[in-house]
Amino acid sequence: MIRILWVIIFALLPINLTQSTEDMARDINKAIGQGHARNMAKHFGPNVELFIPLSEGTFSKSQSEVILRDFFTRNLPDTFAVHHQGSSRDGSLYVIGTLKTKEGNYFRTYYLIKRVSQTYFLHQLQIEAR
Repeated sequence: MIRILWVIIFALLPINLTQSTEDMARDINKAIGQGHARNMAKHFGPNVELFIPLSEGTFSKSQSEVILRDFFTRNLPDTFAVHHQGSSRDGSLYVIGTLKTKEGNYFRTYYLIKRVSQTYFLHQLQIEAR
C-alpha cells in the first residue's frame, strides 16, 4: 500500500512543478504588461541575465530590478501579448511575446524560467526593439 502511494506521489510531482512555472509565467506576463519591475523581481534568482536596451550583462537581483524599473519608466507598457511558450527537457520554460508601449513602440520580449536546485527562477530576460 505504501509503495502504491509513493508511486502516485512521484507520478504527480512533475505536474505540480509544471503548474508552478505556469503560474510564475502568468505573474511575469502580467508584470511586463503593467511595467511592474518589483513584481518581476520576486521571481529573479540571485543573478539575472539581462539583454535590454542600454543594459546587457549578468546583474544581481537588486541591480536587475533597478535596470528594469528604469526601462519601464522610459518605455511605459501598454500591453504584453504572448506569441509562443514552451518547455525543455530540464524543466525550463521560455516565453516569447511582444511588449507594446503607450508611445506605440514594440519590443520583442523573451524570458527563461530555469530550475536551480529545486526552485524555479526568472533566469534570463531579453527585450529588443522591433
